Amino acid sequence: MESFRKVIKGWLGKALLILFLTPLALVGIEGYFSSGSKDAVKSVNGQDISEKELETLTASFKEQFLAYANGDETLLNQSFIKDKAMDQLIANTLLLQQAEKLGISLSDTQIEQMIAQQPSFQENGKFSETRYSSYLQSVGMSSDALVANLRQDHALKMMRSTFVDYALVSKLDIQQIANLQTEQRTVQFANVNLDEYKKNVKVSAQEIENYYKQHPAMFKQVASVDVDYVLLTPANVPVAASPVTDAELQQAYTQFVEAQKDNVAPLVKHILITTDARTDAEAKKRAEEVVAKIKAGTSFAAAAAQYSEDTASKANGGALAVYNKGTFGDTFDQAVASLKSGQVSAPIKTEFGYHVIETDAPAVKLPSFENEKARLTAEVQKNKTANAFSDTVNSLNELVVDSDALDVVSQEVKGVQVQTVKGMTLSTQHPVLSNAAVKVKLFNDDVKNGDRNATSSIQLPNGDVVWAKVRDYHAAGVQTLQEATPRVKAKLVEQKAYDAAKAKIAQSLKDFKTQPAASVVAKSGLTFTAPQVFIRSQGLPRAVERAAFSQAAPKAGRWSVTTALLPTEMVVVAVSNVNKTTSSALTDEQLAELSKLYQQLRGQQEAEDYVQYLKAHAKIK
Repeated sequence: MESFRKVIKGWLGKALLILFLTPLALVGIEGYFSSGSKDAVKSVNGQDISEKELETLTASFKEQFLAYANGDETLLNQSFIKDKAMDQLIANTLLLQQAEKLGISLSDTQIEQMIAQQPSFQENGKFSETRYSSYLQSVGMSSDALVANLRQDHALKMMRSTFVDYALVSKLDIQQIANLQTEQRTVQFANVNLDEYKKNVKVSAQEIENYYKQHPAMFKQVASVDVDYVLLTPANVPVAASPVTDAELQQAYTQFVEAQKDNVAPLVKHILITTDARTDAEAKKRAEEVVAKIKAGTSFAAAAAQYSEDTASKANGGALAVYNKGTFGDTFDQAVASLKSGQVSAPIKTEFGYHVIETDAPAVKLPSFENEKARLTAEVQKNKTANAFSDTVNSLNELVVDSDALDVVSQEVKGVQVQTVKGMTLSTQHPVLSNAAVKVKLFNDDVKNGDRNATSSIQLPNGDVVWAKVRDYHAAGVQTLQEATPRVKAKLVEQKAYDAAKAKIAQSLKDFKTQPAASVVAKSGLTFTAPQVFIRSQGLPRAVERAAFSQAAPKAGRWSVTTALLPTEMVVVAVSNVNKTTSSALTDEQLAELSKLYQQLRGQQEAEDYVQYLKAHAKIK
């Protein structure tokens, strides 16, 4: 950090004022610069960060973390995510402020060229005003707002990319990394079982207490519960088949027809009269005149072509290429929903001006009752079975809640048993209790505050139902000495057994340093595996890999030998050869890729240092 602070005072600092790169930063410009309320939650050098901006970026981060948690929201640390979002917004604000000081910005002409060259805004190789307007409508954004966002987004990208592109990396650095990653070591192993040594180990209560006090971090624990649960599946509740009646089929077909009609989106057409060049009253009057002309016989398409100021739709009879709720606001959407097919609305006011709206409901081609009869029969029968299961669940749920007991389910339904799980945590993988809806019931505030009542029925995604009852809640914190004693004792027994085993071969370990390996092995009593060649991160246990790659290269005919502790055994690790020349076999392309990766990592580190420097000199409150 100190060397970095010195650098930024000179010309190189200006060259490096570029990037704050983090894997979670790329959430889109809307996430950074959403418009909305300006209820400030943080001020950075006098520039406010709004609650809306924080909520938007937090939600975006949350979606990304959910992907890693397989959609299980209970595994997310919500406060961490919100803090991460706030840190990102502060960093973005500081970098944009620096970009402005350095004059890093696109001109209006450059942005116009960028937009014009965007393929999605072109038609037949030329910029299409219609496509551009349709895009702005679809995202609910004005052209000025888009330009402002593009300018800020470009500045942020410039402030990020140059750190990565221009981070200084020497050939020596790359060669050393290549040597480490490709170095090959020939290793043999001898395993010594510790069970016999453990038989003679004694551990005192004072030793356990001393170890507990010296290693407090080892005994931190997350919240857990001891819980009973009972699972009910449709297979546990046999239902007598009942015939499907004609009346039930007719009702099902009627519902099917209505659903098909509801699923067909209407064609929405509008005529827009803006207030750009006229007053609000003048725009409203003009829109009313348009409505009068349509009622007098002018077609909606002709009126749109003549009067509409929406360049994207007027040539198409006023039809919107895509209608998304929210594009023109709630008032517009309410009008669309209330109109019958072919009906023309009165002038509707939005932030864009006054709209005259017409909707057309496309014809729906429906299959006949006879064609749907077989499918509907199966569907009705399935629903009957589901309803019977639901009725059983409701009846059992009343018994569980009233008695605050789970065994009433096992008493009423054969083959169902109450099961128990101890030490269940939020991250425990369990076929039933890991479901997010169940975990919410097991780890909510009521349980933390002492509630031990049975839950009501919880529906699982596969259709099964579960009831649960927490027996005991173990709060997050540090284990007591009494709770930690079994674990500490096992650890000390293992360590003492390891020390005893190592002491037994101490002379052999010493001889390996001065004598030929073959003679030491012959008298050591150790049985080594056949030699194998390894590189780093090749799947060896961490303790063994650390031991193997920490030893000095041996002299000819000798081994570099050490030991590693694994559960139940000591591993004697012997390195007989070190080949450091394998990096020369890397191709130019591989070295270039390695250099690029290291440059990115170096750039990220320098960027983080720079942001921390900016924070240290900023007024953040």
